[in-house]
Amino acid sequence: MDTTTTTLRWGLLLMMKYPEIQKKVQEEIDQVIGSNPPRTEHRTKMPYTDAVVHEIQRFANILPLNLPHETTMDVTIKGYFIPKGTYVIPLLNSVLQDKTQWEKPGSFYPEHFLNSEGKFVKKDAFMPFSAGRRICAGETLAKMELFLFFTSLLQRFTFQPPPGVSSSDLDLSPTTRFVVAPVPYKVCAVSRS
Repeated sequence: MDTTTTTLRWGLLLMMKYPEIQKKVQEEIDQVIGSNPPRTEHRTKMPYTDAVVHEIQRFANILPLNLPHETTMDVTIKGYFIPKGTYVIPLLNSVLQDKTQWEKPGSFYPEHFLNSEGKFVKKDAFMPFSAGRRICAGETLAKMELFLFFTSLLQRFTFQPPPGVSSSDLDLSPTTRFVVAPVPYKVCAVSRS
């Protein structure tokens, strides 16, 4: 739950920071599901919202070091010999911020996951759940939860900074913990009804 909660905290902060993106998500929610409860099958009909959720995960990179893996056999990668039994810690930041894989790696840019027709595009370099055979066992559940929670929140509320704070003043600095969270912030949830 900590990873899902942290990702949603990043998502709300990013929606306050980029209100034009929040508005586009809400327009898609209104068009596709209206006031009905969101369901997992809506995700394929909501490419922009799906792209925003993926970009939140890429941008926030809440587990940059991930968990250690162990090689099950001797392997040579790019000329480096790694013997069986070696612990390997995937540095996901090296992929999620790779300039050869992302048009704007240091920016929050949902278009990373959209083609020229606005359709969702899966990217091989998107791996916030780690890599290899030991990928996070909860990936499917987490993706479903993130979509449903994020969509439900933006269906009902518009998220804004508190009075006297502009979106440009919001701090996107991460905290330094095992799970990378945003610095604490205040939010105003304004009902959309």
